[in-house]
Amino acid sequence: MGSFSVGSVGSSGSGIDVTSIVNQLLYVERAPARFWEVQQVEYKSRTTALSDINTKLVALKDAVNALKDVSGKFNSQTATSSNTSTLTATATATAVAANHVITVTSLAATSSYYSNALTDSSTTFTTGSFTLQVGTGTPTTITVDATNNTLDGLATAINNLSLGVTASVITDANGARLSVVSSTSGAAADLTIASNTTGLTFTKGSTGTNASLTVDGAPISSATNTVSTVIPGVTLSLIAAAPASPVTLTVKPDTAKAKEAINDFVTAYNALTQAITTQFTYNTTTKTSGPLAGESALRIVQQELYTDVAYSITGNNGYVSLSTIGVNMNNDGTLTVDSTKLDGALATNFTDVKNLLQTATTGFAVNFASSLTNLTDSTNGPLNIALKGYADSQTMLADSILNFDANLETRRKALTEKFSRVDAQLRQMPLLLQQIQGQLGTIQR
Repeated sequence: MGSFSVGSVGSSGSGIDVTSIVNQLLYVERAPARFWEVQQVEYKSRTTALSDINTKLVALKDAVNALKDVSGKFNSQTATSSNTSTLTATATATAVAANHVITVTSLAATSSYYSNALTDSSTTFTTGSFTLQVGTGTPTTITVDATNNTLDGLATAINNLSLGVTASVITDANGARLSVVSSTSGAAADLTIASNTTGLTFTKGSTGTNASLTVDGAPISSATNTVSTVIPGVTLSLIAAAPASPVTLTVKPDTAKAKEAINDFVTAYNALTQAITTQFTYNTTTKTSGPLAGESALRIVQQELYTDVAYSITGNNGYVSLSTIGVNMNNDGTLTVDSTKLDGALATNFTDVKNLLQTATTGFAVNFASSLTNLTDSTNGPLNIALKGYADSQTMLADSILNFDANLETRRKALTEKFSRVDAQLRQMPLLLQQIQGQLGTIQR
């Protein structure tokens, strides 16, 4: 009989690569989880893009609120002096537009005293006392003894009493002197030093006096050179006396800040509009659109923006829409500011422009702000709803992947055990073959 041979499978006795086989099988079985991971990447991309747009939407809301803010940039006032060498001024939103004629007769002065000169600040002088009086207040007795009979010591002693004055030592080529200056200007804080029995001699350096001015002919006295109670909403800063040179102060709307508020709005609107348009634009090179191309919430926001920016009112001397003040819409949905037209409207018809934007319930900014409040609502805003949906989906996918992989680990253990047994059997094949061949040899003999 011819010889009989068992097949060569496992004849080498090398077994199988259990880990490789198990990994290949599990790779195939994990296909659903890999698909979910792709979805996670897509949802993350959408979330990032949508969050960016939502941030721009909130920025637009802030810009629109600034337009309708009755105490904001659009309601700022400016105060302009015809002679800034005599006085300057600032105005708040509460100031009323008007022209005022102001004459500064004299400035407020701060009271002061100085002593005779000593060699230096540590030179001692004869002890004694003196009284220091601020305005019509009760005189305070200053006692000079061996603990403070130097200029440094006396300055410290006076300052420690908190009398409303500042004592310091000033030094020049003639030596050191004690200076005592009232903490505030004006006649009510004029200083008096009397009953002096010390070794110092005090001389009055300046008398505390009030500023004297007229505002529209009315005489005004002020303890300081900053006058903020005469013209409502306006603070005057007196620089120099000029009794023969009246100053014209013009209070009017700050058109520069108003224009800035409008430009801020246009910038915010364009940033949002361009970000949305980019998502819907098909790229012929990459042959793709943005990750939010199919997002219905974005379409809702886009349509609402176009509707709100085209809003118009009636009457108002013809200033009824953005285009009437020089803010025009381009073909791509963005806005452009005609600076010349806007400047003209603000300069000659400021009240009408303000009414267009801020009239209660019907103003452009009032209407737009109401719409944006709804669009940015944390619960019901369309973008926030979409973002929550993406977040929930990503959480669900993460849980599914986690559970799926946990089951695969159980499956891995089972497969590893199974193929390990096969491997063990294959490794025994050479011995088995030898036994079979031996038996066959016996039969053949």
